[in-house]
Amino acid sequence: MPGFNAAISGLAEKGFAGPFACADGRVIHNAGGSEAQELAYVTRRFLKTKAWDKTERIVVGGGFRDSRLGELAIARTGIILKDEDFKVDLVPIRFHPDDAGLIGTLHLAPSWIFEAHDSILAVDIGGTNIRCGVVETRWKKAPDLSKAAVWKSELWRHADDEPTREGAVKRLVKMLKDLIAAADDEGLKLAPFIGVACPGVIIEDGSIEKGAQNLPGNWESSKFNLPASLVEGIPQIGEHDTAVLMHNDGVVQGLAEVPFMQDVDRWGVLTIGTGLGNARFTNRKNDTKDKEKKGKD
Repeated sequence: MPGFNAAISGLAEKGFAGPFACADGRVIHNAGGSEAQELAYVTRRFLKTKAWDKTERIVVGGGFRDSRLGELAIARTGIILKDEDFKVDLVPIRFHPDDAGLIGTLHLAPSWIFEAHDSILAVDIGGTNIRCGVVETRWKKAPDLSKAAVWKSELWRHADDEPTREGAVKRLVKMLKDLIAAADDEGLKLAPFIGVACPGVIIEDGSIEKGAQNLPGNWESSKFNLPASLVEGIPQIGEHDTAVLMHNDGVVQGLAEVPFMQDVDRWGVLTIGTGLGNARFTNRKNDTKDKEKKGKD
């Protein structure tokens, strides 16, 4: 059946998922199922862009990764790309996706803050849920933050309640205040810092340019600034003024992997949940290590 086989090959090359079968029921093509095919298609498109050129490793996060099916699809996607001569490794994000969006905010904080404090407040905003947590730095055990962990977190499925934007901020502030009280009772030294992961294109002043269409209300309004609203609701943590820094949620999930990506120069992250997020990173060169290496050579 050369004509049928040729048609199947053509469909496969265009990214259509199998399985495809001949009249006798024999499977012709099943390259890991539709999830792997679709992920391979998306990844291939990124890798062919200038920004993603020479990417050595891609971490896959988001809710998609939090299932056996998702893990299998990631592994199968890696095989598909290898077969197509893409020199890139695909790996699931190391932390649980719910924790990665919180832990990554540690890398938004100034490093000096870890010397006197052992934890921070973190917020991960999604199109369906808002998760807040207290993240322990464990900086004394691992200055690169590789031992960081979520001590306590709270989840609000805002999509079920359909709140206004103001109602969502009010609920978020209450969640954070409850966590501050819990951390104080536990004796944690909470830093006066709130790291926020949020969908969309985040401008330097903390406003959202675009990409927040799944959030309650209009978060892209020029009159709305979430970091400023949080500072207004929580002006101080302990005896210090509160600082808030917000970044794109895909970027923040990727930042959680920074300690474990030091063996490559260029790497990226794909987050698959309510939407598709992506970020591409280039590690800074360590001048000391480079000099030591040249000395040994």
